[in-house]
Amino acid sequence: MNKNRQQILTQAAQAHRETLRKNLQRRLEAARAKGDEALIRQLEAEAQYIG
Repeated sequence: MNKNRQQILTQAAQAHRETLRKNLQRRLEAARAKGDEALIRQLEAEAQYIG
């Protein structure tokens, strides 16, 4: 049961990271469309942080 719980937690963490990446990509595209250089740099730094 412990192994199953660990697998579920790992899958949840992977899904969470993927959601973060997708949201970050959407926000970055919006910032680029607006030409907001400061926000673009901030979001790129965030992308580096989350991997």
